[in-house]
Amino acid sequence: MILTEKNKYHIPVMLPECLDGLQLKRDGFYVDATYGGGGHSRAILEAIPDGKLFAFDQDDDAAQSVVDADNLVFVNQNFQFIKNFLKFYEVNQVDGILADLGVSSHQIDEAERGFSFRYDADLDMRMNQQQRTSAKDVVNNYSAEELSQIFKLYGEIRYAWKLANKIVAVRKGQPITTTGQLADIMDEFTIPKQRNRELAQLFQAIRIEVNDELGVLRRFLEQCLDVLKPGGRLVIMSYHSLEDRLVKTFINSGNFEGKVETDPFGRSSAPFKVITRKPITPNEVELIDNPRSRSAKLRIAEKR
Repeated sequence: MILTEKNKYHIPVMLPECLDGLQLKRDGFYVDATYGGGGHSRAILEAIPDGKLFAFDQDDDAAQSVVDADNLVFVNQNFQFIKNFLKFYEVNQVDGILADLGVSSHQIDEAERGFSFRYDADLDMRMNQQQRTSAKDVVNNYSAEELSQIFKLYGEIRYAWKLANKIVAVRKGQPITTTGQLADIMDEFTIPKQRNRELAQLFQAIRIEVNDELGVLRRFLEQCLDVLKPGGRLVIMSYHSLEDRLVKTFINSGNFEGKVETDPFGRSSAPFKVITRKPITPNEVELIDNPRSRSAKLRIAEKR
């Protein structure tokens, strides 16, 4: 399991904190729900020589960086199917689950994937390259009302309605097919010193819609209740407030409404013990070494 240029495409964020949060046992069974470049998985595998790791990733590029390890099972699927695939491998419950919800550095840096406004490339943004709907479909086929709602909810864009109407007007003349075209449209509504931040918000909003990221996260978290053993650890790293809010609410209450039920004696019946009341964030050294980690928030919970 030597780190090579082939698999060195994603620096694992808060690696020591994630490993500590999982409380790894050498014979335990674990899930890395977002394999990516395999940085977290490699470290987990080294700590569980007598155990097993199930690593999920729907991205075909991730499958090319899978390490050769007898105790690794790689599942080239979205982690929203965690329960079904564990059952397929005759595993009912595991000792810990890790999910790094960020877009990998590899996906961002590969211009043709269309995740970044830094490159003029095809509007894509699909994490699963086999799915049909891409960013191009969203931008060119959604109504102004639908686009405005996405921009407002997922990107917190102040001028969502104006931007949506501008996109609809432009695409009447010709389809919007590249990241550069989309960025040019945005320039009418922003000033230079805010451009990168607001473009990031726009691209985030479209990416969330393309990949149904919040819906996938909800389905995944609900299944974690079933597949974690009592005492098992849930370690989730998010990168924007929408994800973090979902994770926080779920581990605090066991649902997405934030309703904590109590027994007749007033004791909480929440299914998780919250280990991190406040999220863990990268330290100064990591922020210097890996600036892309700056928005990461790590939350840890233990199933009761």
